[in-house]
Amino acid sequence: MPPVNKNELSRRLVVRIVGDSGQGIQMLGKLFSEAVADEGLRLGTMPDFPAEIRAPVGTLSGLSGFQIQLGTTEVYTAGGAADVLVVMNAAALKKNLPHLKPGGILIINSDGFNRRFLKLAGYAEDEDPVADIEKAGTYEIITAPITKLTHKALADEKLPMKARDRHQNMFVLGLLAFLFNQNLDLLESRLREKFSRRPEMTSRNIKVLRAGYHFGETAELIQRPVGSFHPTTPPENAQYIFGNLATAYGLMAASARSGRPLFMATYPITPASDIGHILARLQEAGVITIQMEDEIAAIGAVMGAAYGGSLAVTATSGPGLDLMEEAIGLAVSVELPLVIIDVQRAGPSTGMPTKPEQADLLAALWGRHGEAPLPVLAPATPDDAFFITYEAAHIALEFLTPVIVLSDALIANSARLWTPPHLDDLPPISIPWWDPKSSAVYQPYRRNEKGVRYWAVPGMPGSTHRIGGLEKEDLTGAVSYEGANHERMTRLRAEKIRHIQQTIPSARTEGGATSGPLIIVGWGSTYGAIREAVEHLEQTGFSVEHLHLRHLHPMPSGLDALLDGFETIIVPEHNAGQLAFLLQGRFLRKVCSITKVQGQPFTPEELSRKILEAAHACVKK
Repeated sequence: MPPVNKNELSRRLVVRIVGDSGQGIQMLGKLFSEAVADEGLRLGTMPDFPAEIRAPVGTLSGLSGFQIQLGTTEVYTAGGAADVLVVMNAAALKKNLPHLKPGGILIINSDGFNRRFLKLAGYAEDEDPVADIEKAGTYEIITAPITKLTHKALADEKLPMKARDRHQNMFVLGLLAFLFNQNLDLLESRLREKFSRRPEMTSRNIKVLRAGYHFGETAELIQRPVGSFHPTTPPENAQYIFGNLATAYGLMAASARSGRPLFMATYPITPASDIGHILARLQEAGVITIQMEDEIAAIGAVMGAAYGGSLAVTATSGPGLDLMEEAIGLAVSVELPLVIIDVQRAGPSTGMPTKPEQADLLAALWGRHGEAPLPVLAPATPDDAFFITYEAAHIALEFLTPVIVLSDALIANSARLWTPPHLDDLPPISIPWWDPKSSAVYQPYRRNEKGVRYWAVPGMPGSTHRIGGLEKEDLTGAVSYEGANHERMTRLRAEKIRHIQQTIPSARTEGGATSGPLIIVGWGSTYGAIREAVEHLEQTGFSVEHLHLRHLHPMPSGLDALLDGFETIIVPEHNAGQLAFLLQGRFLRKVCSITKVQGQPFTPEELSRKILEAAHACVKK
């Protein structure tokens, strides 16, 4: 089996690695992806793991997987069917073989196919799946006793068997490094950096890494590298970044640009916890983080910090957002700047906590009692999480409003190559401060030309005022039960949010077209699959445009007219059709919905097929 030629990767290539959740598959995938990024290749990744900390070994439910798509041209997803599949045991083979392309490369850890593992995977007692696959001749197959070879590489180390087993991921990393002609020195350098505080771990991992690489060089099953996998030139300052890290960086940038201290209060919840973990390590940069006893306490602390003048943030997932909604309504009423990051996951209730879904859209828009409008934004890709989070903070501080960011588990844990912007190139953040030197008496609900009240924080002379959940009298902030005042305040709060539309880009398709037979409208993490599906359909001569909404409330100006220019509107979502429902109700147009709620994202191939099916079935009225 010839190793891969980097010059041929413009066609994009997908690698899928699957094993037990305790075999270090996520670390292996991350290190392999970082090596790909180091060489300037474009990439998209997708981790996939069970919710249990130690899921049942050898079973279908206990599998942990990592998929990466790489290429010399831009990559938007982790891809669909794999070109290379690595399986560490029988369960991994059984569940993932359907995801390997015919003619693809199948790498098998033969030590994961004894009778016990075959039985746990659900194979019959007399069944030999590897022999059956070899007989069929559908794939290029490499079998290696990875577990035994790992133990051999560590023969001179005084380690128990289970500790040796944990190094199998490094053997696979070395084998992949050989197959993809990766720079072994760079990989070793990354391991030294990762385990800098544990030199004995560095030494062991490098031993096994080299063993895997040299196995690739010497095994008869692999002839020799074909062509050269020439490194490309990485974009200047480019780095491998995953969505939750990009979100944390976006918050840091907004804090620096606005001059407001960053305060985060959270209660840990998958898949949002990483954001708090990252910021907790940045106390030297002035970040304040606190873990609260629950989500209600977290949103309360965040409101207190916002009242005190901080850039106040919390991060949660759907169940936590449910608990926060009443307090978010209070923040809407008091008009305080908060950023609420909802990293969505499959529900309802606990649902499937490690799997992605986009089902919190309507909750974010309308989950509060009473009329409590607020801006809702959603990043399209892991790197876009930086920019959308910065923009959310920008809007919160300039318009004194809570803002909800709808990320999800796919964006949070997936990664792309990213070039960070210079801080001075980001839009400036102008805060509507009350001027304590003003001769006017401070009125907490006196507003500027955008309908935004002036922000006064404790300690500002002459700015003493009342806050609370009861309705406020216009201008004075005194408690008011007058119906006419309540309606006026309701309309003023809504009008302020509508003003935000003037600060965001107008609706525009990816290709710039304003009319045509078909438009695909998406939001959030469906961006990559839609983008690649549309590219494929266009290459086959199919006329289709793509519009992706990053601003879900208020929506961009011109959206009504733009949608009116297309004969058919199709909306793919990882929910039961929430954006489709919203667009159809708001613009009174027939909207066709493609939905998937399996805890797995659309693949580009799957979505291409579904778009064609929907385009024929859906006729605009």
